[in-house]
Amino acid sequence: MKNFLMKLIATVLGVGLCPFASGTAGTAVGVVIFYFLGNNGVIFASLLTALLFLGIISSGLVEKQLNQKDPGIVVIDEVVGVMIALWGLPIMWPVMIIGFFLFRAFDMFKIYPINKLEAQPGGWGIMLDDCMAGVYTNIILRIALRCAGFF
Repeated sequence: MKNFLMKLIATVLGVGLCPFASGTAGTAVGVVIFYFLGNNGVIFASLLTALLFLGIISSGLVEKQLNQKDPGIVVIDEVVGVMIALWGLPIMWPVMIIGFFLFRAFDMFKIYPINKLEAQPGGWGIMLDDCMAGVYTNIILRIALRCAGFF
């Protein structure tokens, strides 16, 4: 039962079992959460924190269970990462779409120090690289929005 629950959390209720582009599907879930909860800072931050800690635990256990480094079915890291990417930004379609693609790019190309964080053991490595990709995305979006006069 514990293994089933951990897999359910790590795959975000099965989204990670999508036969193609599971990371992209997980990122889309995070954008949807932002769309509906982004204006409520306390609930959004509480959910983000809970998902981060649940992600560290569940993804590490699923990784160990499958005996596979950062298994593709684990997408809770993408959900948390894109939530960080969009945190505190205006809920506008252009922001969410650009944030989505920019986050996916940082997540795939893993520029420094994202690549170093990915090397951490277990759930820490799975989650932290996406968190840093989210931080990079958030900073770039804030700079772009500032230049466009939104902040």
